Amino acid sequence: MKKEEWKNRYGFLLAAIGSAVGLGNIWRFPYLTYDNGGGAFLLLYFFALITAGIPILILEFTIGHKYKGSAPLVFAKINKKWEFIGWWQILISVVISIYYSVVIAWAVNYFLFAFNLSWGSDTVNFFLNNFLKISGSPFELNGMRYNVTLSIICVWLFSYIILNSGIRRGIEFVNKFLMPTLFIIMIIIVIRGIFLPGSSIGLNLLFTPDFSKIFDGSAWVDAYGQVFFSLSVAFAIMITYSSYLPKNADITNNAFITGLMDCGFSLLAATAVFSVVGFMAFKSGGVIPENLSGVFLAFATIPEAINQMPYLAALIGVLFFLAIIFAGFTSEISIIETVISAFMDKLHRPRKIITSIYCTIGCMISLIFTTGAGLLILDIVDHFINNFGIVLSGFFEVLLLGWFFNITMLKKHANAVSDIKIGIWWDGFIKYITPLILFMTLCLNFYSDIVKPYGGYSINALLYLGWCVVAFLIILAYLLTRLNWYNKDIFKELL
Repeated sequence: MKKEEWKNRYGFLLAAIGSAVGLGNIWRFPYLTYDNGGGAFLLLYFFALITAGIPILILEFTIGHKYKGSAPLVFAKINKKWEFIGWWQILISVVISIYYSVVIAWAVNYFLFAFNLSWGSDTVNFFLNNFLKISGSPFELNGMRYNVTLSIICVWLFSYIILNSGIRRGIEFVNKFLMPTLFIIMIIIVIRGIFLPGSSIGLNLLFTPDFSKIFDGSAWVDAYGQVFFSLSVAFAIMITYSSYLPKNADITNNAFITGLMDCGFSLLAATAVFSVVGFMAFKSGGVIPENLSGVFLAFATIPEAINQMPYLAALIGVLFFLAIIFAGFTSEISIIETVISAFMDKLHRPRKIITSIYCTIGCMISLIFTTGAGLLILDIVDHFINNFGIVLSGFFEVLLLGWFFNITMLKKHANAVSDIKIGIWWDGFIKYITPLILFMTLCLNFYSDIVKPYGGYSINALLYLGWCVVAFLIILAYLLTRLNWYNKDIFKELL
């Protein structure tokens, strides 16, 4: 099977930026900025972007472009014993793709609710009890929510249609529409937000620097963690996308553009969210809303703010959830593509077959999140995948490539096709700074979860839905490395 390629650089960049720009930019970055010193955190975030985010993007763009394959194939070409790392990243993407589809399905429903603000005045109660009918435990399923089920099926069907169409006619074509539209929508929301009464209260909360946070280790960990998660590194996406680049594609420049555009969208989203937060504080006499992060920000706090808007409330609601849908979809299709690409390489089967099988199985598994326990299961699984799965994957990726592989060869490959040349500074980031930060993050996450069980969940829930899921993925990654490559020719020439 001939390797597909992007039609042009513009298509690749929009797809890469589309993968990087996701739900975390909208509901995680604003809260972290507010909680970690406002403008001071922005300095830390930008420093982390330059010292870790962009260097890792360059690394993953380079190995994907040089070795032309999915993550397992790329790592197997580098060293047969490292194929395991590639499958570990693929399985992380499998899990994320399954629960990510659920959040998009929620946004589809809320997009429809926004036309007449049918979530009512008590938005928290509506989200938890009317919409999700949440149960009291992750082990109490309490039936399926059929409106969410129908939306999930539509999400997977749409993903199948895009991915089955291939790189140019599917992923590239859709991103050329979704990404510019997403930025336009967010700009409209920002303009509306900053003209709301009291918006300056929120923007002052967001951007006023608290420089004492610069000496707070947790703020540094949050900054590096947000950069790491937001840029879609260490779970196979950027390796896969860059493998579709033509031979003379500019690697370094593409990495800088992707990282900076992702940062720019995060700032846009933060401005939009906190101008609305300021408006809510103004309406309540100075009281700051409680739920400023995660699903509750999107599905409870923002709808409550929309209810209070003097005019254009429904329009802003429609646009906001359309932005959630678009941001979710561009990330979702990139995540699924990494999985499809890996099994196409391993099994040597056509895209149509692999896509059909994976989307069918993924859709069926995701239905567990349509039950009353769905939000609780999602919360636990997401916590462990992000805080242990991705961090551990990234740590071993930079450790192995930085210390046990000739990264000078990778640097020469990137410089041969790039306008911006990378020097010894890149080696230092990959070998020293990034591994150290990831190791510190991993230790801090592990310590926090041992000292205080996450989210107040029972030990059994965290064990079976958290630690056991992580352990199962490690075992399954090892088993996948034992499968034979059905197309031996892919190892004959390293491009």
